[in-house]
Amino acid sequence: MSLRKTSRSHHSSLSELNITPLLDLVFVLLVIFIITTPQMMNNLEMNLPSGKPPPQKEKPKINHITVDAQGRTFLDDQLVTIQQLRNSLQQLQQQNPDPSVVVKGADAVDYQSMINVLDILQQLNITKVGLATEGTGN
Repeated sequence: MSLRKTSRSHHSSLSELNITPLLDLVFVLLVIFIITTPQMMNNLEMNLPSGKPPPQKEKPKINHITVDAQGRTFLDDQLVTIQQLRNSLQQLQQQNPDPSVVVKGADAVDYQSMINVLDILQQLNITKVGLATEGTGN
């Protein structure tokens, strides 16, 4: 019977795991990360605010193109034909290489009239284009 008792106690000691070396390893890794993290953080560049206010930039002029329900096209509240619109936009492009344009169509506008305006903008490579979805007070 004594053999059984010793064999049981022998098996019970094997089932217990000694985690002391694992804890030592975890603490060593933690110390390594604590030491190396501030060195990695020193590479950050920060732009601190100065006491001076930022320089005032001029707001870019936004050109409004409106197409009403009858299909008439307006550039900044002036009635223009499609060809006049193209010529005016080319002149604006010479003054400002990247003009800003907002296109607004009436609720009952013919889709072809809007497509004509958008085609001109695409052909002239005008990329700053916004589409107005609500009334602008015109």
